[in-house]
Amino acid sequence: MNEKSIGLLELSSIAAGFLVADTMLKASNVRILLSRSICSGKYMVLIGGETAAVEAATAAGESAANGCLIDSLTLANLHPDVITAIGRTQPVQPDGALGVLESFNVATMIKAADAAAKAADIELLELRLAMALGGKAFCTMTGDVASVQAGVAAGRAVIAEAGVLVNAVVISRPHPDVYREVI
Repeated sequence: MNEKSIGLLELSSIAAGFLVADTMLKASNVRILLSRSICSGKYMVLIGGETAAVEAATAAGESAANGCLIDSLTLANLHPDVITAIGRTQPVQPDGALGVLESFNVATMIKAADAAAKAADIELLELRLAMALGGKAFCTMTGDVASVQAGVAAGRAVIAEAGVLVNAVVISRPHPDVYREVI
C-alpha cells in the first residue's frame, strides 16, 4: 500500500491505544505504520493509506478514544521520505551538513519533517518519535548547507507556530564522530 496520507492518534492510555488501533483498522482500508506505547506511559497509533481512508479511520479512532485522546493528526500528500525516515532500519550515509529539529510532541514533528522535505533538497535521516525521549521527538536531515538551512527553517516554523519547539540546529561541517552517533 502506498501511504499518500497518514493519521496519528496519541493517547493517554495504553489500553485505549489497543482499542483505537483495532477500531481504526476495522473502519477503513489503512495499515498500521506504528502502534506502540511511548514515553510517559502514553500510546501512539500511526496509520497510512489513501487520504479518504485515513481520514475515516482517524475519525473512528478519535470517537473510540473515550476521553483518552491527547493529540490527533491527519496529513495528506505526505512527502515519501517521511515514512522512510520513521521506519529507518538501515543507516544512511550522511552527505554534507546536519540539521536537527526537536519538538515537545510527535504530531508536530511529523508535520515539520514533511515541511522540511518539501521545502528543500535534503534527505531525512531519521524521525524518532517519543521513544526514550520523554515524549519528545526529533528529526535529522542532511544535504548541502543552504538546503539544510532551508529545511530546518521550514520545519522550525511549523514547530514554533505550534508552540512546541525545543531546538533547531544546523551544523555545516559535522565531525565524523557526530554523524556516527546519528546513524
